[in-house]
Parts: sequence; C-alpha cells; structure tokens
Amino acid sequence: MLYKSRGIALSYIKYRESSIIARIFTEAFGMQSYIVNSVRTKAAKTKIALFQPLTLLDMVVYHNKKKEINRISEIKCSYTLQTIPYDIRKTSIALFITELLNQTLREEGENEQLFNFIQESIISFDMMKEGLENFHLQFLMQFSRYQGIKPESAMSLLKEIGHAKAYDKLFCEQVDFFLHSNFDQYMKISKSARGEILMAMINYYRYHYDVVKEFKSIQVLKEVLGG
Repeated sequence: MLYKSRGIALSYIKYRESSIIARIFTEAFGMQSYIVNSVRTKAAKTKIALFQPLTLLDMVVYHNKKKEINRISEIKCSYTLQTIPYDIRKTSIALFITELLNQTLREEGENEQLFNFIQESIISFDMMKEGLENFHLQFLMQFSRYQGIKPESAMSLLKEIGHAKAYDKLFCEQVDFFLHSNFDQYMKISKSARGEILMAMINYYRYHYDVVKEFKSIQVLKEVLGG
C-alpha cells in the first residue's frame, strides 16, 4: 500500500551499477530503508541530492512491514537547506548529528513529536547565524528527552558515567546549561571544555545504548571547532 510521510534523509549506500539503498527516518514508520533505482545516472528523474544527510523530505512510499527494504513512489524536498551544506562548521556538526541519529533511531512506528523535534532542530540550525559551535551539545541533551533518558542534572549525568568532574562546580554549571537551554541561548566555553562535555554526553549515551559506537565525525569536529 501507498502512504504519505515526511522524512529526513540520513545516509545511503551504492547498490548495483546505478541504484542506492537510502536510510530515511520517517514520521510514519520510524527508521526505514528504501531502494532507489537508477538514481546515479545523468538522466535520473530523482536526484541523488535528495538523499544527502539531513535533507527534509515529503514522500509517498510503499510500506510492507514484513520487508526490510521498501520503495519510494514519489519524493521531493520539503525545505531547501540554505547554509548547512556550505558552511564547514555546520557541515561538521551535521555529520555528527547524522551519526547520532543513525546509531540511535529505530523502526518504532509513528512518532510525530520526535520527528517534529528533529526537523525543527535542523531548520533552526540552518538559519543560525552565530553561536552555532555549541549546537551539537544542546541537540544531544534535548534529543535525550525524546529518547526517555534525559538526566535530572549535570551531577547525576556525570556520576552515572563515573566522570571525574562530577563535583567540579564550573563544569557542572556548563553541563547544566546545555541540559536546560534552547538553541537560541548561548554560553561561551573554552574549546577544551566543549570537547570534554561532548565526550561526557557521548559516554552517557553509550551507558544507555549498547549500539552507540565510535563517531568518525569527532576528529572533524575537533579540527574545525576545537572540540
């Protein structure tokens, strides 16, 4: 059967000579894989750019819950990214967020609240003009609420993962800020603090998700943002 759904492209792999298998987080069905035929040709009706990470989509899809890979009937971009693909700082952060979503999102059926949060976060990030170097830290903490693992406080987070700075007042204040702030709020922190807070948050996710592995984008973040 055919269904309408919004989607967020996360990644794709090449399949055969001209096709791909795309991983897309959908509003209607959670994480899904779709085969897209003949998309890697000059004459392709569907452009491969639609499957670049964090592209926001409107789709009509075939869905059979017994199949691991389904097909797309219609697809179009619902919001054109204006800055993320062209700003190296934003691109680096987007790669990290894509890795996080790929590792933690699952096929869990319709979840409008979670989908809206991710989509609105992407649009906010795309429109952000300053203070963007901390965006991934705020996203990690806000995302944890929708995953049901948001910590009550910085101290509880740090104590849970056995972090050495669980009783460091300044460090806890910094973590608490990201735990409770919105994307339009900003705190200036050092590059070293940003890197340490990021690793503490990643370790917190690993504590709750056995599937969370190494992030290839961490090194890129360090080079571009200093942490």
